Amino acid sequence: GINAEYGKQWYQRRVRGVLNYYTNYYYKSNLRMVLRTESPDAAACVEKDLNGYVGFANLPNQVFRKSVKRGFEFTLMVVGATGLGKSTLINSLFLSSIYEDERYPNGSSTKLPQTVKVQNSTVYLVEGGVSLKLTLVDTPGFGDAINNTKCWKPILEYIDNKFEEYLNAEGHVNRSTVVDNRVHCCLYFISPGHGLKPLDIEFMKQLHEKVNIVPVIGKADTLTPEECAEFKANVMEEIERNDIKIYQFPVEEFDDEEEVQDLQAQLPFAVVGSNTMLDINGKKLRGRMYPWGIAEVENPDHCDFIFLRNLLIRTHMQDLKDVTNNQLYENYRCQKLAAVTSVSLDSKLAASNRNPLAQFEMEKKEHQARLKNMKAGMEKVMEEKVKEKMNKMEEQKSELKQKHDQALKHLDKMRKELDGKKKELADYMKALEELQLASGVPRQQLNLLPQQHEREDAEQEKQEHEETFLGPPQRRIISQNIM
Repeated sequence: GINAEYGKQWYQRRVRGVLNYYTNYYYKSNLRMVLRTESPDAAACVEKDLNGYVGFANLPNQVFRKSVKRGFEFTLMVVGATGLGKSTLINSLFLSSIYEDERYPNGSSTKLPQTVKVQNSTVYLVEGGVSLKLTLVDTPGFGDAINNTKCWKPILEYIDNKFEEYLNAEGHVNRSTVVDNRVHCCLYFISPGHGLKPLDIEFMKQLHEKVNIVPVIGKADTLTPEECAEFKANVMEEIERNDIKIYQFPVEEFDDEEEVQDLQAQLPFAVVGSNTMLDINGKKLRGRMYPWGIAEVENPDHCDFIFLRNLLIRTHMQDLKDVTNNQLYENYRCQKLAAVTSVSLDSKLAASNRNPLAQFEMEKKEHQARLKNMKAGMEKVMEEKVKEKMNKMEEQKSELKQKHDQALKHLDKMRKELDGKKKELADYMKALEELQLASGVPRQQLNLLPQQHEREDAEQEKQEHEETFLGPPQRRIISQNIM
């Protein structure tokens, strides 16, 4: 059909462009070799024609084989309000069920989160022997709250954290295992209407220096062609008026300028997503069925899905990664390193024009000032620790004193009790001597009197106990005879 013919023409045009580029670059020049001499007298280069095939023209194939063996990584962030078809579009782009239906049950009846959360999921895709590690970053809850003030802050922090992780990984000894989890592209979904909302403008202004932003109009099948064209013009006008930097398509030497202009003219992309395959007159196509007709996903006359897919996957995926690494990440890295060194560009320029001795003296003074500050800081910390230790020792001293006082009081109390018992013993001995003198009984027998009285009392208690349970002595004697 139309879609197959369009894809075939596009593929043939790309192949012709690549072949023409390599043909002009390697063979049109007739493989001319440049010899540079080491002699200082010979300033010009000597060019000679090669008589045969050397083989360095095969370098692109070597790079290609190595890249295919290693695989590719790509991180795509999707931001937009709930209900704009983000998950459906992602499934349509990669022709797979990356977002399962179980993850979003009941559609709009699902309770919306009150705060913005950043969730990432990783899938591994293989096509034609080429593996792609695709990391999708979703932001559920964005723009759904009543108060959306600074709702972009978690997203900005996530992007900065990934930059920070990559920067720390580059500082390790072994850098061969560095994993690139930086966000390479951000698809920002815009609700169809008359223009950008204040939230849309503020979000893109906050993140346009951190990530490649590609604006996308969700649910484009709700707009007529005239409304869609007018809405696109209004969006691009507001983006230019607010100095928002969106992703710019590069013009390579072997790229078709008309194709780049076509992609640039389609911004923002008005897309329609669908996971349903329809059978129309024996032809299988992906689209949405309506009472008035069918909206085909892969038909450029119905939406810009083809252009968006070509941008993200077929033509500019590597360029998105290069822009992230060479521009966005480098800007972040320079800011972090400048903050660590605390040296501005003006001071660097002034230092380059200064006398070396003066520069040395200045650096010496700065070093001495740093040492002085470090010494003052260490002394302050030491004083605080000594003060804390002294306070702790004073507390322990007061506790020990309190325990000592309590021990002395207890000892005085025991001493008084002992003195009282000594006095009672002396009185008892005095009374015992007086009793001996009055009765004439030896002292040893007087000492045994308390024990005898105790034995008599015990016998009396035993007798009372037996009478209580066995009756009088006569009954007890009868019972003994019977036994």
